[in-house]
Amino acid sequence: MTTTETTPATTTATPPYAAEVPARVEWARHAPEVYKAMVRLDSAARKGLDPTLYELVKIRASQINRCAFCLDMHSKDALAAGESVERIVQLTAWEESRHFYTEKELAAIELTEAVTVLTDGFVPDEVYGRAAEWFDEAELSQLIAAITVINAWNRFGVTCRMAPGHYQPGQHR
Repeated sequence: MTTTETTPATTTATPPYAAEVPARVEWARHAPEVYKAMVRLDSAARKGLDPTLYELVKIRASQINRCAFCLDMHSKDALAAGESVERIVQLTAWEESRHFYTEKELAAIELTEAVTVLTDGFVPDEVYGRAAEWFDEAELSQLIAAITVINAWNRFGVTCRMAPGHYQPGQHR
């Protein structure tokens, strides 16, 4: 079944979108102290990090974890902050699109993947070493915190099936 939209100049047939699936549970409402602690942790983790780099890390971890809610949020925040659509789109294939990113961003993206996917139970020394070449110890500690925090947010979003599409840039700052 299709719907027909009529405007003065044209008539087009568009298929209807699939129905939005409601969240399993509104975890923030039922665990408000945990939510508030996560917001404080998120705020603390971003301190001292370049805002563009911070959003790239959040987007990349959310891609890996397939958190649609976080992808929606952080892509919108990145775009609102001036990030290019091209760099956001290419992030999923960053290894083949290295020329879109600085060496420092690449080190952070690679570290994000290693921390997010702990299939071998550890972060490889060479990945950590590359990041340590670009970030001093304080900044590297903040980066690790940011990666850890977005992974926690992703787990809430994916487990609770939080619906993407309703976030407005800057809404949760």
